[in-house]
Amino acid sequence: MRRFIQRTVLLTLLMTIIAACGDNAASTSVPSGNSTPAPSGSENQVIRIASKNFTEQFIVGEMYALILEQAGYKVERKIGLGATDVAQAAMEKGEIDIYPEYTGTGLLTVLKLPTQTDPKAVYETVKKGYAEQFKIAWLDPAPMNNTQALAMTKEGAQKFGIITISDMAAKASELRMIGPPEFQEREDGLPGIQAKYGNFELKEYVPVDPGLKYKGLVEGNADVVVAFGTDGEIANYGLVVLKDDRAMFPPYQIAPLVRQSVLDANPKVAELLNALAPKLDDATMQKLNFEVSGNNRKYEDVAKEFLTAQGLLK
Repeated sequence: MRRFIQRTVLLTLLMTIIAACGDNAASTSVPSGNSTPAPSGSENQVIRIASKNFTEQFIVGEMYALILEQAGYKVERKIGLGATDVAQAAMEKGEIDIYPEYTGTGLLTVLKLPTQTDPKAVYETVKKGYAEQFKIAWLDPAPMNNTQALAMTKEGAQKFGIITISDMAAKASELRMIGPPEFQEREDGLPGIQAKYGNFELKEYVPVDPGLKYKGLVEGNADVVVAFGTDGEIANYGLVVLKDDRAMFPPYQIAPLVRQSVLDANPKVAELLNALAPKLDDATMQKLNFEVSGNNRKYEDVAKEFLTAQGLLK
């Protein structure tokens, strides 16, 4: 009787184990009807997307994140991480995987190479330099150019007859320029412009917080403002950007930087992010920037709305 009971218990245990193994095998071989397979190479990897700490970077970094998430990638956001030195160091240490950078910044600030003015030459230079020194890939650059610039109101430009920076330099003694305090000292600021365009002297330089410079211009406290090519205020106020006719400033086209190891493991990333590049020209970026900086909208909403309108997000 005892042997019969032992055999019965053993048989029951054996049948339970077999049934459990069958259930496990079925669950691993048949995917759930609601699951979305991740792109090849991304199953166990979170792609960390960062940006620098100003409006345009917030918007473009969020666009990168939304595009990759829609394609099935797992994304961790580090939007507003810090300035160029912070973002570059994080890339080199492997703490982030992707962030938007400018070709001119890569050339002058990171690689510390001489100024070039041809956009294609600058891009090829930084692409080669980053690959060799940091194993970081530059994807396609957008046509937009967030270069440093000088701008005036239409009325002011017409009043003084100014179209180019050379025109401005010739009439500098009549003009008040407004901008951040450091622009007076930086080599790529007022001293650099004076060296390139002649040793002119302004009537006055008005140093203000960057957030107040456009207000000062349109309220008549200055005639010329220190600007960046894709500032939203340029489009909103209908300002005239003076032509850099002696090629003082290098091009600053924005493009995704991707750690090469991440790109090797996730080659589809290049195709996805490159699709965004041709959509971002100066006028478009000015409008998007002003939606955030001027109209106080959330950058997440602005980025999502734009991608949806362009057919890059469903």
